[in-house]
Amino acid sequence: MYIIGERINGMFNDVKGAILNKDGSVVHDLAKRQVAAGADALDVNVGPASSDAEGALMWLVEEIRKVSDAPLCIDTAKWSVMSSVIPKVPGARIINSSKADPEELEQYMGLAVENDAALVTLTIDKQGVPSDVDRRVEMGALILTTAEAAGLPADRLFIDTIILPVNVAPQQPLSVLSAMQQIQMLADPMPHLLLGLSNVSQNCNERSLLNRTYLAMAIACGLDSAIMDPLDTELVDAAITAEMMMGKSIYCDSFLTAERKRKQLSS
Repeated sequence: MYIIGERINGMFNDVKGAILNKDGSVVHDLAKRQVAAGADALDVNVGPASSDAEGALMWLVEEIRKVSDAPLCIDTAKWSVMSSVIPKVPGARIINSSKADPEELEQYMGLAVENDAALVTLTIDKQGVPSDVDRRVEMGALILTTAEAAGLPADRLFIDTIILPVNVAPQQPLSVLSAMQQIQMLADPMPHLLLGLSNVSQNCNERSLLNRTYLAMAIACGLDSAIMDPLDTELVDAAITAEMMMGKSIYCDSFLTAERKRKQLSS
């Protein structure tokens, strides 16, 4: 499981305060703890914390780079900000994200190819998040063909089939799993299948339980990456266990410890 740590986000009060007060210690701590807990990359999102999204993003990047060389997933909906920031980010980069609109896909994939970056693509278009499986799969096919034409390798492409909160759209979790299973059959080699996991439990009770359960279900349907909270030990344990049950690692009585050591050695 490729884990993108979600915690360096201005939606969280500690990060918002750090951005406003230019308190790098908060960012350093979150970066180090997420990587130590198993994050392979770190999401970087200013959220509503600053009116200067570009300046705040670059400040976060600079602070993270003081303590970690993990890939950074630059998370902004503004093309002007993304296109300006990505070339300035040192080290490995992930662009988060592009909608499945032909013109936007071409634009963002060009940016990814030019900067040797990875790209998160969303199965969402100008009409919004699709309610049916078939439309999600159609968007997945569009993403795959556009990536091939642009020369973006499969290992640098993430397809996010967009999970909505279960309390808002109770049928969506199942639709997303079905879409992932079908998209897997469209290409070889396959790109990464990704979810912004915490969206499934937004504004719900028992958030951690919902996240753990859905993560295990999604891994069984082909999910291999997620933007999630690596500081939730039970959530990470659920991912490790689900992948072991899927035959991606060999069982041993200390399989949780073994997987954590493997990640530490590979980071």
